[in-house]
Amino acid sequence: MPPPDRSPQERHVLRRSMLGLGLGNTLEWYDWQVFGLLAATIGVHFFRTDNPLEATLLTLSVFAVGFVARPLGGILLGGVADRVGRKAVMLWSVGVMAGTTLVIGVLPGVETIGWLAPVVLLVCRLLQGLSTGIEAPLSTAYGVEIMPQNRSGLAAGIISGFVNLGIMLGSLLPFLLGLTLGSAAMAEWAWRIPFWVGAAMGVVVIWLRRSLPETLHDSEPEYVGRTSEIWRQVFGRWRSLLAVVFIVGAAQAFNYGWNIGLPNLARTAYHEDLTSVFGITTLLALFMVLGSPIVGQFTDRFRLGRTFLVGRWLMIPTVFLMLWYTSQGLGGFAAVLLLGAPVLLINMTLYVVTSTSLFPKGIRAAGGGLGYGVGVAAMGGTAGYLVVWLGSIGLSWLFPVYAATLALISIVLYQWARRSEGVFVGE
Repeated sequence: MPPPDRSPQERHVLRRSMLGLGLGNTLEWYDWQVFGLLAATIGVHFFRTDNPLEATLLTLSVFAVGFVARPLGGILLGGVADRVGRKAVMLWSVGVMAGTTLVIGVLPGVETIGWLAPVVLLVCRLLQGLSTGIEAPLSTAYGVEIMPQNRSGLAAGIISGFVNLGIMLGSLLPFLLGLTLGSAAMAEWAWRIPFWVGAAMGVVVIWLRRSLPETLHDSEPEYVGRTSEIWRQVFGRWRSLLAVVFIVGAAQAFNYGWNIGLPNLARTAYHEDLTSVFGITTLLALFMVLGSPIVGQFTDRFRLGRTFLVGRWLMIPTVFLMLWYTSQGLGGFAAVLLLGAPVLLINMTLYVVTSTSLFPKGIRAAGGGLGYGVGVAAMGGTAGYLVVWLGSIGLSWLFPVYAATLALISIVLYQWARRSEGVFVGE
């Protein structure tokens, strides 16, 4: 909600700006959620294999490879956003995501165009990785900059709410399609519909973002300007950069383990009903949508760093809940997914704004974008694959150990960075 001390015109601009920011994140996360959740469904269309588990793992491999491009997106586009401004880069980001989502939705399968099918699919995911590598850190930085300084938590909560709206829609639409058209139709052709919807959503976001005001100007004392100087300052704050990598990586390992890994494990290892799985993941996403603004407002009252650390410490025991899900049964799946939801909510609401807080405005997009991209690529993109693969070879216990270790490292690095290099948001 816009601050009450602003004029009606300023509040209108702020609402429209936050809507354009938020819906861009909705599109990005909707697409990644749809692709990840439908991995077990669409894999057979793009890879020559009769083994459903193998097809799922191949599709999740493409899903993970898309994350490799995220650091490159942070490097190429983060510096541009700190040099020429935020608006142009955010328009490009959404345009690429909308276009490639449409291509996936209409792409013929391997039986029609042969080896081109997996190659085009891979190229689309790489381009989407470039786009997503800058979208979350840049839009959060923009939201923090356009809101009053003491409302950074609310800005993060609003954007996180839109992120979770994308995750929820990415679960809800396949659930509704499976409910109305049946699992057979979803497996054969209806899986394409969510991608068509995502492309249409992108057109709306581009229209909204065309009118965004710029928040970085070359007349500001924080403005750095030259690309070489931007990156010199980013790497000069190497402790903050390293902390961001693990802050983001730990949160995303947790997130993708919960939102992608567990649902695909339910489908492939325990053969749970597709529609029921989508229904439960939709409930999780609804909780996240409603809870994000609440966490944001709470954070503004009790300080960003303190709230972030509480959520991160709670993550360590929470990730071990997934060890309860060891046999077929939707009850066990739902219990694990929903019991971990409150801690997932805190971490996913605050991880980007916490990363943003470690860089001054003039290098915020570059530093946040690079750290975000590396963290997601190294630790988030592989999480869904690891959950399914480790479960298939009887080593399910290893993933929560891995995620808990990442969380602990992120706590240590964050404390080190804020004490030695300072924070610039939410303190």
